Amino acid sequence: VQLQASGGGLVQPGGALRLSCVASGFTLGHYAIAWFRQVPGKEREWVSTIRNGGGSTYYADSVKGRFTISRNNGQNTAYLQMNSLKAEDTAIYYCARGRPILSSMRNSGAYDSWGQGTLVTVSS
Repeated sequence: VQLQASGGGLVQPGGALRLSCVASGFTLGHYAIAWFRQVPGKEREWVSTIRNGGGSTYYADSVKGRFTISRNNGQNTAYLQMNSLKAEDTAIYYCARGRPILSSMRNSGAYDSWGQGTLVTVSS
């Protein structure tokens, strides 16, 4: 089981990036996929989740309207499109898989496998 996150980089405020999360060793479509982010010295923060099945999506208030999570089960890949980036979006972004119930979706403990992280830096 492996998740490989990529797509991070340096972008100016107001810019955009698309992160990818490629799954191997399991069928992506059988799991919910989440994105979390973490600034060194701070707790890991939930960003978004896309459920399996119907593909319902959920977002943290801090990114709602700017970020879009999606998945392509045929390619075993999930994405996080990030628009209108702000300096406070700077963090290492991680993708994770799980089968969380609705009430635990924001809890990192609800996810059992994690990618290695990709660094997003928003700066002028």
